[in-house]
Amino acid sequence: MLKRTKGEKIFAVINVIFLTGLALVCLLPIWNLLAVSLSAKNYVQANMVSLAPLGFTTSNYHYMLHESSFWEAFIVSAKRVFLGVAVNLLFTICAAYPLSKRKDQFGARGFYAAFFLIPMVFTGGLIPTYLVVSNVGLIDSIWALVLPEALEMYYVLLMMNFFRGIPGEIEEAALVDGASWLTTLVKVYLPLSLPSLATITLYALVHHWNAYFDGMIYINNTHNYPLMTYLRSVIEGFDTSDIRPDEIAADPILAQLTGRSVKAAGIILCTVPMAVIYPFLQKFFVHGLTVGSVKG
Repeated sequence: MLKRTKGEKIFAVINVIFLTGLALVCLLPIWNLLAVSLSAKNYVQANMVSLAPLGFTTSNYHYMLHESSFWEAFIVSAKRVFLGVAVNLLFTICAAYPLSKRKDQFGARGFYAAFFLIPMVFTGGLIPTYLVVSNVGLIDSIWALVLPEALEMYYVLLMMNFFRGIPGEIEEAALVDGASWLTTLVKVYLPLSLPSLATITLYALVHHWNAYFDGMIYINNTHNYPLMTYLRSVIEGFDTSDIRPDEIAADPILAQLTGRSVKAAGIILCTVPMAVIYPFLQKFFVHGLTVGSVKG
């Protein structure tokens, strides 16, 4: 073990202080939302809640979890994540594998590389994309949220660089043994590419879960909203003054709600699934971001 110099020790202390402060800056707003969502109506309206719940109550979560529209949106988002991640992985693998080959192995590689890369800089824009989605009959369907983003070039670049880092001798040995290109991809390349696949899966999963704008554009029926689009409608449109006296009489919990606390509860509920899944895939993030940086 090398003894650290005084300068290195000072740098380490400053680094810890800076990163701790940065973590708190990211965490405190979420913690405040959690406290607001668990606080009683009078404390929230008086703007007295900071980092600890006052007048602890779960009425806001009771309201959100008993809303049928919340669960409809949750199911739509779950379907979108399942289909979206599967489609992203399929198209990414199918595009990255041939693009990872040398020009003598795949003569049209240069053409297809340009074909995929140019749209990263020059896109068709919102209106032409909407017209395409509309003309093929995808409006108000789950496929309107999945197919327009079926192939992300960033994912292709990650996977392509990882494939290039796999020694070519492994592929040659498989081909000599009689394996086809498809067999080599499925039985050789993909098992060796699990870190890259996990990274792309995490990127795609977070993207599809958090997306809300395409739901506003392509979905007209509110019953088909994905969860984040539904959450946006709650944040912008929820008002306790819209609750009728007969509704309060039927469900006294409604009298305990405030617009701010209900919105906070909705944000927390929509964050929980990703917060649970992320730690299991986070270890692949650093490796996934550096794949292909040094060709092996």
